[in-house]
Amino acid sequence: MSTEARLPTVTPLGPDSVAWQVVGDRRLLLGAGTALLLQVAHPVIGAGVHDHSNYPEDPWGRLDRTIDSLLCQVFGGREAIVEAERLREMHKAIKGVDHHGERYHALNPEAYWWVHGSTFWTTLRMRDVFVQPLSREEKSRFYAEWRRLGLLLGLREHHMPADHEGFETYFDGVVANRLEDNHTVRELLASITMRDTPPPPWWFLPEALWRPVRPAGGNVLTLCAIGLLPTALRDRLSLKWTDADERRLQRLGAITRAAGNRVPDRLRLYPKAYRAKRSY
Repeated sequence: MSTEARLPTVTPLGPDSVAWQVVGDRRLLLGAGTALLLQVAHPVIGAGVHDHSNYPEDPWGRLDRTIDSLLCQVFGGREAIVEAERLREMHKAIKGVDHHGERYHALNPEAYWWVHGSTFWTTLRMRDVFVQPLSREEKSRFYAEWRRLGLLLGLREHHMPADHEGFETYFDGVVANRLEDNHTVRELLASITMRDTPPPPWWFLPEALWRPVRPAGGNVLTLCAIGLLPTALRDRLSLKWTDADERRLQRLGAITRAAGNRVPDRLRLYPKAYRAKRSY
């Protein structure tokens, strides 16, 4: 049976979508830490990452593969169907018993949707701070497109809130009642500081040059990862956040907005997004 026959019939996203205007911007990388924290604070995802992921040994490779997968889902056209099938096959083997003694499986619809839905929430949060907020109508359209991607990934209509307003209520409920502090959260918080992180392999930086850059990079990633979190989760994780921290985040946002608007698309967008837009 072909990949397309196994998955729902869903039209891939195209240049008329809000997602095409939003997802390919490199500035969204500043929200990666927040998205990951939201995800691993879910007990199923936290357990799966702890037991099966190699991100502590290969942080840059893991990040690169995650971004490439998301860009393929949004900009890949028919290739998005193949990527959705690959993800489902990969997650079939991710299962075990969490620290509560409960059995888990990565394809549990609640957890599988939370990964997808929390990425959507983080993208909106990033737009608000570092790019430009979407209008209410754009948010509604973007969410409808995200549900389409969810169907492509193998989720069903009833696994996902019907509209953006429903999603906001759902998101707040998961943050309040489902997310937790756990070992994977603490590992991720430590890795975001970049204290022991090697330079990105694509930069070709020797350790002697990377060493003085690393603390500044870790400070920015930590500021963004913690500052963009919902306040309720930040408090539950006992993460310090002061008025001075908030002012630093807002200053960074202002600088990023101003600089990003002057950068040509060829540099501001990820190559997959840039090529897709150039082809239309």
